Amino acid sequence: MRILLAEDDAVLSAQIKGALCEEGRAVDTASTGEEALYLGANEPYDVVILDIGLPERDGISVLKSWRQDKIDTPVLILTARNSWSDRVDGLDAGADDYLSKPFHLPELSARVRAMLRRRAGVASPVFEKGPVTLDTRTNRVTVNGETVSLTAGELAVLSYLFHRAGRNVSRTELSEHIYEYDGDKDSNTIAVFVNRLRNKLGRDMIVTSRGHGYMIEVD
Repeated sequence: MRILLAEDDAVLSAQIKGALCEEGRAVDTASTGEEALYLGANEPYDVVILDIGLPERDGISVLKSWRQDKIDTPVLILTARNSWSDRVDGLDAGADDYLSKPFHLPELSARVRAMLRRRAGVASPVFEKGPVTLDTRTNRVTVNGETVSLTAGELAVLSYLFHRAGRNVSRTELSEHIYEYDGDKDSNTIAVFVNRLRNKLGRDMIVTSRGHGYMIEVD
């Protein structure tokens, strides 16, 4: 799942990106409000983590602009301000959740996972399809209870398809959501990941749908 992280504190930004990348996320970073505004309006993100106190343009202004342009990407705002009114302003501007600094990285990761689940319309952090399970809290994948080792690319594809279960997902869409902004978005590699997943999890796990897309069917 691809995330935009808009944070001007370079150390904190690196810490957050490192934690999210360890979970298999593709993370693009922005250090100014103008950069965040552009990326959020032109790239397909699954979640945005947006600091309110960005230079050039504040986070609330950026968020309002996105919402006015009908961009509905879930947004988690970060704020160093303790005033409840600042949090209310962020939520009223269209944020889906907020986190006050300082915070613990595991809590941020948990909030991101919850936002992704809500967008997918599911409540449980564990996805299941037949004998296959994916626990998004640990990224543990099992088949009939036995752990299966997946590469980062395979896990990213599986997670995205689980979050979009029942819907046709094209190779292009997959490549746009599992690679970072400056990554090599080779849609042909997606077919390789899917074939490996079928070999490891079962040939019927992922079906090829009309239009050369892929789907995990809903039971």
